[in-house]
Amino acid sequence: MRQCSLVLLFFAGTQLTLSAAEVSSPRHKVIAADKGKIVRFDENGEVEWTTDKVRSVHKIQQLENGNLLTQQGWGKLVEINPQGKIVWQYDSANSHGNEGKKLEVHAFQRLENGNTMIVENGVGRIIEVSPKGKIIHEFPFQVTKPNAHSDVRMAHKLESGNYLVCHEAEGRVTEYNRDGKIVWEYEVPLFGKERATGHGPEAYGNQTFNSLRLKNGNTLIATGNGHSVIEVTPNKEVVWSVHQNDLEGITLAWVTSLEVLPNGNLIIGNCHAGPDNPQLIEITKDKEVVWTFKDFKNLGNSTAASATVGVQGEVLR
Repeated sequence: MRQCSLVLLFFAGTQLTLSAAEVSSPRHKVIAADKGKIVRFDENGEVEWTTDKVRSVHKIQQLENGNLLTQQGWGKLVEINPQGKIVWQYDSANSHGNEGKKLEVHAFQRLENGNTMIVENGVGRIIEVSPKGKIIHEFPFQVTKPNAHSDVRMAHKLESGNYLVCHEAEGRVTEYNRDGKIVWEYEVPLFGKERATGHGPEAYGNQTFNSLRLKNGNTLIATGNGHSVIEVTPNKEVVWSVHQNDLEGITLAWVTSLEVLPNGNLIIGNCHAGPDNPQLIEITKDKEVVWTFKDFKNLGNSTAASATVGVQGEVLR
């Protein structure tokens, strides 16, 4: 689903240090989260603003009105306006029967009708709530061993009305219809490698973080600790991929955020890769690196949520 790429230039919040991010060229404005903050950078990597009204963040959605929808802890969503004020919130951990239960929210989406889709890990359901917090629609998702932290990482409601869901712990991307029936599913492969524990480049698995449904009907998947991005057809054939050491001078670790730019280039998030590697990388489909972003002062090694700002045209994210 299309996301707005416009955010106002000023955002009230806590001033960070004046150190700039390292960018390979002045190509993109960036908004990213780490160390309990959301930071916006200009094309040169200079800090424009920051807000500390968040904690751990796995997603930032830029809204049409210039506000940001994000997390304040794993159980609560907040919408923050350009003056730094929280103008809407929804506390999944303490709403609609969830009090006292193990619950985390990592995936959410403000829908075009003004409602908000929320994936409630632990209790195992996807809900849509109205601006007033009333549940408009809900259905259970399917996991074999419920886990509040890793049931689902990212999820998107598609233009078809179906839901594309990344079941992180089980290493699969699942498409549900509105009634919760599985209509397509893909198990992320290990590509012949053995699993390895950890979070950095030394780790390995198939704990998928994100996926996007492309206009051609294929699905783009960030494989998390699989250190890769793969494009899969509806018939589950891998037709394109970029793996850990495919990009010259760059090592991929936990691959998180995904953006498809109007020119077809991809921007991928590279989390837990260490200070020798960029956190954001723009590549062509020929795997040519055309832009990188790195900041280990204002941000750090756990930058999982990010997006470009102000790109002309429709960005899929």
